[in-house]
Amino acid sequence: MADTYFVYVLRSEVTDRRYIGSCQNILERLQRHNAGHSKATKHGAPWKLIYHERFATRAEAVRRETYFKTGRGREELDVLQSSNLD
Repeated sequence: MADTYFVYVLRSEVTDRRYIGSCQNILERLQRHNAGHSKATKHGAPWKLIYHERFATRAEAVRRETYFKTGRGREELDVLQSSNLD
């Protein structure tokens, strides 16, 4: 079976902030975020997975993650969120 990569969007249940990342195992990564293993997210735990996309290659996932961190990408996430993320 080929590797699968994900871009994921988390929402802090404490601060209501969004976090965007990429990984191969979303559930394991979410557990690590909620356990405080990531410096960038340890102060917002608990985190809730609100969106993800699947990719065949790591490069594609990282490209999409980078896009979501731009102004246009954040706007696209805002539109997605207003329609169905939470």
